[in-house]
Amino acid sequence: MNSPHPTTATPLPATPIPATPVLATRLPAVGTTVFTRMSALAVEHGAVNLGQGFPDFACDPKLVDLVTEAMRAGHNQYPPMTGAPVLRQAIADKVAALYGHAYDVNAEITVTAGATQALTTAILCAVHPGDEVIVIEPAYDAYMPAVELAGGTVIPVQMALGDAGYHVPWDRVQAAVGAKTRLIVVNTPHNPTGSILRAADLDALAAIVQGTDILVLSDEVYEHMVYDGQPHASVSRHPVLAARSFVVSSFGKTYHTTGWKIGYVAAPAPLMVEFRKVHQYNVFSVNAPMQHGIAAYMADPAPYRDLPAFYQKKRDLFRAGLAGSRFELLPADGTYFQCVRYGAISDMPEAAFAEWLTSEIKVAAIPVSAFYRQATESGIVRFCFAKRDDTLGQALERLARI
Repeated sequence: MNSPHPTTATPLPATPIPATPVLATRLPAVGTTVFTRMSALAVEHGAVNLGQGFPDFACDPKLVDLVTEAMRAGHNQYPPMTGAPVLRQAIADKVAALYGHAYDVNAEITVTAGATQALTTAILCAVHPGDEVIVIEPAYDAYMPAVELAGGTVIPVQMALGDAGYHVPWDRVQAAVGAKTRLIVVNTPHNPTGSILRAADLDALAAIVQGTDILVLSDEVYEHMVYDGQPHASVSRHPVLAARSFVVSSFGKTYHTTGWKIGYVAAPAPLMVEFRKVHQYNVFSVNAPMQHGIAAYMADPAPYRDLPAFYQKKRDLFRAGLAGSRFELLPADGTYFQCVRYGAISDMPEAAFAEWLTSEIKVAAIPVSAFYRQATESGIVRFCFAKRDDTLGQALERLARI
């Protein structure tokens, strides 16, 4: 008797594996970032990594304890889309105390998932297809892709480099303004050059935008790293600029917690309405216990008020270690970056020289040419001195051998 259940299955006809559809890129000029490449090269060669801009030391244990307390207190669910009220209040109080501008806690401050998200969101809400955006080069590498994703056109204006270091040539910025200009992106203290804007720079920028519909996006993530007693020239200080600007900052930079990705943006209420429309759909809300922990930590202003002295000591240590070397030190008025010329050492292009430093000298740096849309060779690389003193000492010993 035949079994009703066959012991062998009938094979299915062979089906070809479909090919993955071709996706037209939105960012044809973008590949792997130089920071990723140089950090990987540093690991491969056992180099001291002075390339990517993050500390190799821990944040204040008190801050970690406050975040832990916030978790135990139950701050583990979605916070308000705009940010925890206690943190927004702390931000408003700090900005008012330092820069004299009163932002409305409910309508003009939003907590973001890091400063880059804040920058991208501001660009996406402000820039429409066909708009032009003036970007000062060298520039942080996130600005230009965000403009392109928004359908805008980047109009680069290169900084000038003289005996006093890098500075913004405002006459060139004025010349770049046209009928389609929608936004000007500024960064102070400036990555990668370590330069800063001053009161006269804010006046020059205000003269360009006053009487127009041009907005300003001010990247101020290194606001508490300005040296030699100089003040931070926040656009919040300038009434004309504050009335048309998105101002971005970063707790990651200020409190040595870059991996937490907590930042914020302050802007006039009409601009913030549009910012939040985009924010609520690309991230919605930000890590709740960290917001509450940071808010509690901000009750003491000492950590950010003491930060300039903390990093100036590291800057001076690093500069002193290179003073007798063949590197030419450029001015470093802010950030935790030091740019150097290497013309007395090599005539290699910047990328090749940075790779040679990493593989042969075992110290990683970043070529400044990577911060331009079209690589501009100046024979300059950037080091990060946000490292332990023993890390800097090891790097300086190696660099001094060149």
